[in-house]
Amino acid sequence: MASNRQPTPIVFVHEFAGDHRSWEPQLRHFARTHRCIAYNARGYPPSSVPDGPEHYVQQRQRDDIVAVLDALDIRQAHVVGCSMGAFATLHLGLQHGTQGAESRALSLTLVGVGSGAHPALYRRFQRDCLALAQGMRRDGMAHMAATYGHGASRLQYLRKDPRGFAEFAQQLAAHSADGSAHTMEGYQARRPCLYDLTDAMAKIDVPTLVVCGDEDELCLEPSLLIKRTVPTAGLAIVPCTGHAVNLEEPLRFNQLLDDFVHQAAAGRWPVRDAPTRPESIWGPSGRPAMA
Repeated sequence: MASNRQPTPIVFVHEFAGDHRSWEPQLRHFARTHRCIAYNARGYPPSSVPDGPEHYVQQRQRDDIVAVLDALDIRQAHVVGCSMGAFATLHLGLQHGTQGAESRALSLTLVGVGSGAHPALYRRFQRDCLALAQGMRRDGMAHMAATYGHGASRLQYLRKDPRGFAEFAQQLAAHSADGSAHTMEGYQARRPCLYDLTDAMAKIDVPTLVVCGDEDELCLEPSLLIKRTVPTAGLAIVPCTGHAVNLEEPLRFNQLLDDFVHQAAAGRWPVRDAPTRPESIWGPSGRPAMA
């Protein structure tokens, strides 16, 4: 007898320096067992490039995930985001990951989340984003790929997989300068400080996986904060790895995500036991001050 059951959807939300192609290693793997959806965010052709940074704010990025689900008539899905996409996925969880089994998000996977979110770095990150937006308009995306694309948390990828890194850099260089600048100015530079969202994050009750490379310095502390704050969060640290773990270590990442999704689907992903929770989500030094 033929089954009418449809494969469970997984939605992949890309990072600033990537697009839907950044998820190719995952699409090839998970399409065997799931319905996989990867899309280009606003500002990344062939998606539209609205004029003005006000069209790229945090709420719109979050709501665009919901719009993709609605357009495909998908009620619930596992949602996987990297970097910028992880921040949008987290914000999706704040609104659509707090209703248990009724949540739109069946699970949340946050890869390389929280760059610039630490209070000691937050103001500087905002200034840097505005400067990057100006630079993209002035110098173009080829220059962006040769500078930003070769940052400290990208060089691990270059060392491990020069061919893959060259493809990444080529794709970044071909992005829309206007769309990327609007995204950097309207979304990256204006997103709220993660450390101000802990009360809301503590209400997330769907399975959550945080993945961070151990050489992705800007994301290590925010990843630990989410682990300490979200009762359903698990944290995976990948050794000798930078920012885009899904590209840099695709086999290891696919295994992590595969195991996580299966446990979430089976209702076997745990909630942290109360006796194991830390005395403070901020760690032994207390809440960091805003610089």
